[in-house]
Amino acid sequence: MTYDLIAALVLFAFVSSITPGPNNMMLMASGANFGFKRTIPHMFGVGIGFSVMIFLVGAGLVQVFDAYPILHTVLKVVSVFYLLWLAWKIAHAAPPKGKSDSEATPLTFLQAALFQWVNPKAWTMALTAISVYTPDQSLISVLYVSFAFGLVNFPSVSVWTVLGQQMARFLTSAARLRAFNWTMAVLLVASLYPAFLG
Repeated sequence: MTYDLIAALVLFAFVSSITPGPNNMMLMASGANFGFKRTIPHMFGVGIGFSVMIFLVGAGLVQVFDAYPILHTVLKVVSVFYLLWLAWKIAHAAPPKGKSDSEATPLTFLQAALFQWVNPKAWTMALTAISVYTPDQSLISVLYVSFAFGLVNFPSVSVWTVLGQQMARFLTSAARLRAFNWTMAVLLVASLYPAFLG
């Protein structure tokens, strides 16, 4: 990889990782409801899970989807239903103040990592990164792309978690917290638009 290509890749990884999408909406909601510390496994699940996804897609999984186009449709349907279910969970995530925290829990590392496989934005990012930044389709180029996203992703998603945590200062009543969670749920559903394009 040339220096210019690496610089462009890092910029693409940063912009695509920090802009709104299902992961960032969920992390902001988690930061507001559970705080930064309890959301750390979720953040690592996003970063590591997505890096693994990029590597596997670049290493040949994309050829399976090219060979069996029906898998695109199946993935789209599963993604939509799963994101709708997650939006419902976010809308009902936080217990009112004073109730036990055991009633609601943040996503685990594994849940967040597996979520990448049904995240429409993650698929768009992975396919774009592999097609644009691995011109020779070599395994070393795929590793560069995966590594670049791994480095950039965690700081990017942390911003959204901190934003949610800071917003928690204003979410001091059950009504405000409920309104925030419903807003995040609606934004998560709105982030499904890539699944309906093309």
